[in-house]
Amino acid sequence: MGIQGLTSFIENVLQNYNFTTSKLIIDGSNLFHFLYFNSSVDQQHGGDYDDFEDQVCKFFKALRDCGIDPFVIIDGGSDHTDNKFKTLRERAQSKINNLSIGLQGDRIIPTLAKQVFKQVLSCLEVPFAQCIFEADQEIASLAEKWNCPVLSNDSDFYIFDIQAGYLPFSHFQWQNVSVQHGSSQNYIPCKLYTTTSFCTHFKIDRQLLPVFAAIAGNDYVNLYNMGFPIKWPRVLDLGADTRVVFFNRLLDWLARFQEQQEALDSVPSLIGHGENGVNTDVALEALSLGIEEYKLPLGCLERFFEEYSAPDPGSLPDHLRVLPDWTLLPLMKGTLPSCIIYILQLRPVIQGVQVEDHSFPSGNNTSRPIRQVLYGLLLGERREVEEYDREGTNLTSSMVKAILPRAAQQLQLNKLHIQHAHLQPDHPLLQALLLGLVYGELCRQRKSQRGFIEEGPVLEKLRRLIQRGASNLDLAVAHAYSQWQCCMRDCLDLNQLLCFPLSEPQIACPASRLYRGTLVHQLVGQLRGGVTPDSLLIEDPSSGQLYRAMLEAILNSQETEATGQPDGPSADSGSQCPATRGRKYSSKLC
Repeated sequence: MGIQGLTSFIENVLQNYNFTTSKLIIDGSNLFHFLYFNSSVDQQHGGDYDDFEDQVCKFFKALRDCGIDPFVIIDGGSDHTDNKFKTLRERAQSKINNLSIGLQGDRIIPTLAKQVFKQVLSCLEVPFAQCIFEADQEIASLAEKWNCPVLSNDSDFYIFDIQAGYLPFSHFQWQNVSVQHGSSQNYIPCKLYTTTSFCTHFKIDRQLLPVFAAIAGNDYVNLYNMGFPIKWPRVLDLGADTRVVFFNRLLDWLARFQEQQEALDSVPSLIGHGENGVNTDVALEALSLGIEEYKLPLGCLERFFEEYSAPDPGSLPDHLRVLPDWTLLPLMKGTLPSCIIYILQLRPVIQGVQVEDHSFPSGNNTSRPIRQVLYGLLLGERREVEEYDREGTNLTSSMVKAILPRAAQQLQLNKLHIQHAHLQPDHPLLQALLLGLVYGELCRQRKSQRGFIEEGPVLEKLRRLIQRGASNLDLAVAHAYSQWQCCMRDCLDLNQLLCFPLSEPQIACPASRLYRGTLVHQLVGQLRGGVTPDSLLIEDPSSGQLYRAMLEAILNSQETEATGQPDGPSADSGSQCPATRGRKYSSKLC
């Protein structure tokens, strides 16, 4: 998010900085994307969550080795005007387009990465909050109150007037912790930005920075798209980036003003009469709203971190009054899904994009019945939620009905059926998934106090499969596991909304046990080639016992669902495939 091209333009204003012994406000949504995309964690196979967890743990260890106290703010709410919605929709379509031409896993965040991230933060006892309001403003407000910098990758933080400054992720060398000369104190080499250095460099008043951002175009206003392209006088500027030229000329123009209103009054002379008959007043109103986004609110994060309390319901803006009082604290604690803010406001919800076979329906369709129950609990029956999701290679919208089936009314989650997978998973997919869970449990059991995994014969065998790496990606396998992860995600959300009638699965910390994509994809190939679970687990009887117990529980639950009667013991090792009875395994894996 932010102002396109500003990050590269501003490089010369950054100052080298040795960061140590301070509070630090971290843009959490930026952080988990940054760590996933910049650490060579696999993106094609639906998530290597243990590698991701390892990166998160190393990051916060580096901070604490340098005496840095982190406070993580995760984006939850959004601006109620939906000014960012068009940008979010365009980015989702861009991801679909990239995947459709063969760029599998091109900067695709896995379905459960956010849930893993929050669980790791809790395990590490890192203070974090999930925002109810627009996160950028809340982050900047807290940083100003505590006089500490912000760590993010969002160029909007070049505009907020934060006295302690802004540290861009791209220059934050957390993997290169150093020791200060003549001291035993560790520090992280980085670069620091302050509005003072920017305004001194370009000779403009700091209160004009929001005007600069609004005219340049951010997520809230874009004059060019509104029909007001700024046409500077032609000058010979060979080889210069057009965006750099634009920024320089805009800053030269702003340097003549002292106050925001003075600059806004002169905007008509800059933009002319516009195109397509659009009134100039519309542009001025949009600019004023864009400028407002950079004002620092009173904020509620300081109270949350110091008193562990939610904001006073009476202090909420009108668009958030739809939130029941009891939801405010769980939302901020991250124990309620942030999507309920959008749902209760009857705003569109964009479903996540994953690596899938685009000739089949989106994996999110499989878990739609779960979301319909969640919508019903929030909105009541006969209401609808607009969902944006992939249809083929196009992002389309549809109205999804909220439902309250009898099971939901009685809160009997064990009667919630999920049988809409397409492609439907076969037996090797189930076996591989369970073997992946066994692998995660072995990693957890064998993780020493020093953080190293003590290898055993089964772990060594499974690790060799991971290290072998994947050959050509099997999109059918990726699609099936995407459907399963969508079901898991939406079940987690529903369970949270119902205040945890079921214990939340420990999908992370001390080792992510839920899913390792590169392993389960390799296992599917091995199992389809004739390898049996027994042969993989034979050196460790307890692993075999765990595998069989999970398989039996799933098969027994399917028999109960089909006949209404508990069935006897199932196949003892998984090598006897019950698929001969026509069984499919989509309904109980979540």
